[in-house]
Amino acid sequence: MSKFYKLLRLEKNFFTIYNPIMNDKSFSKFLSLILRHKPETVGIKLDGNGWADVAELLKGINSSGRSINFATLEKIVRENDKQRFSFNEDKTKIRANQGHSVKVDVELEEKVPPKFLYHGTIERNANSIAIQGLIKGSRLYVHLSADVETAQKVAARRKGKPIIYKIFAQAMHDDGYKFYQSKNGVWLTETVPPKYFCQLQASSFKL
Repeated sequence: MSKFYKLLRLEKNFFTIYNPIMNDKSFSKFLSLILRHKPETVGIKLDGNGWADVAELLKGINSSGRSINFATLEKIVRENDKQRFSFNEDKTKIRANQGHSVKVDVELEEKVPPKFLYHGTIERNANSIAIQGLIKGSRLYVHLSADVETAQKVAARRKGKPIIYKIFAQAMHDDGYKFYQSKNGVWLTETVPPKYFCQLQASSFKL
């Protein structure tokens, strides 16, 4: 699926559930759309490191017919189960921790990965993955999980039969591939060639 249609689907899904009085989950999805993909939705711009001005963000959201204040925004950032967002030290700026399709540098620190990492997806992607490996698509990086349980949760968010790949991360790193870790614990790399992973059998994990 192309980058355009993925963003169109994300925006369509959001506006399908849109209500002027939005709950925190709906606002979290809307923030993801703004801070990862389409800041112009509320008339703002991200800087080169992915930061948005909090005052401008709140003004833009409220001008779009929705209602949010700083206390609500702070609560969403603090309580989001995936810890998708971060404030700067004085909370005048906010950004998504990873998952961008817009070109930004979120100042990730290169790290040495554990021996194995994991990737959760669905069965219909298996054929292309076997040929191309794991590719970043419209995002800046391939997203990897530190354990099978987290990879299961990622796979479960998609429609289809879940499958889990075991990534030979240490071997990749030894061969010169770079790894990063976002503030919310997601491991990131630009690509995972087929020789560096295997598909786990269903008996290896519970779904």
